Amino acid sequence: MTISDDSSESTVAIDPAVHSPEEIGSVRMDVINVLRGFCMGAADTVPGVSGGTVALILGHYHRLVGAISRVDSTLVKLAFSGNVSAAAKHLDFRFLATLGFGIALGIVTLSGAMHWLLDHRMPQTLAVFLGLMVASVWIVKGYINRWSPQCIVGMLLGAVAAVAITMIPMGNGNMSLPYLFLSASVAICAMILPGISGAFVLLLFGVYHNVTGLIKDAAKGNISLDSITQILVFCGGCLFGLLAFSRLLKWLLEHHRDVTMATLIGLMIGSLRKLWPLQMPTAETANEKLKFRVMEFVSPSDWDTAAGSFPVLIGLAVAAAVVVLVAEKVAVKE
Repeated sequence: MTISDDSSESTVAIDPAVHSPEEIGSVRMDVINVLRGFCMGAADTVPGVSGGTVALILGHYHRLVGAISRVDSTLVKLAFSGNVSAAAKHLDFRFLATLGFGIALGIVTLSGAMHWLLDHRMPQTLAVFLGLMVASVWIVKGYINRWSPQCIVGMLLGAVAAVAITMIPMGNGNMSLPYLFLSASVAICAMILPGISGAFVLLLFGVYHNVTGLIKDAAKGNISLDSITQILVFCGGCLFGLLAFSRLLKWLLEHHRDVTMATLIGLMIGSLRKLWPLQMPTAETANEKLKFRVMEFVSPSDWDTAAGSFPVLIGLAVAAAVVVLVAEKVAVKE
């Protein structure tokens, strides 16, 4: 899985995972993109895991950023002129539609399961995602053509930024519509950045459990005018943040690809702190619901094995890492 780089133009091509031009519009690729989106959606339901990381590993990150950034004046002109086919081609609509469907499917179907796993099997769940992230860092580092001093600095700054973000105290945000719009705008930017979890940003704003509650209620058919309004405002915030940030990210990937990728690797490394499995709720919050628990890190020597055997946690992390590395090797061969 390689990413082409033209040093004279610094352009980012559609990544090889898209395969041949004939396959781009094929039903096979539609199914693959739905599955890619499903994996991204599943990742985005977990605080500490980024859908952007999944996109990098599965080989469609650059195409995704490029497609989103093409929501521009050219698209508007094509749409209003009635040239729907050209507008869809300009936007890479088929790719975005199938990927978006998969993301929505992953979020709706797995948000409840992820909540249960974090509530009842948090150490084991975090161990799996820790292994996934470590393997992801190993794979993504191969996307950099040359490790310059600027790349090293970018990676260090990215790691420091990610650690700083994970150390911010959780907020108890309200659900006012302007605040919800702002939360969504910032979180969606994080979702397309490898290493920064959009779900974790929602936790920082204090609206994560409210938003996942809205999604679960809507999936069950429990909707009201207020919930519909909140969902629409949240989606509007996501759209605003996505369109604004994707342009900047696309420019960085086109003109400073190696430094940008190194910074993204730093973000992924810094986020590992959030996924450390040896965490236990404080004595004061141990009996609270998941969203009210305050977690603290525990050393291996002080770890309560009743919450999960340390060797088992290591085994889960290693197994998850191996799965990612093997999947990447298979993708490269294909």
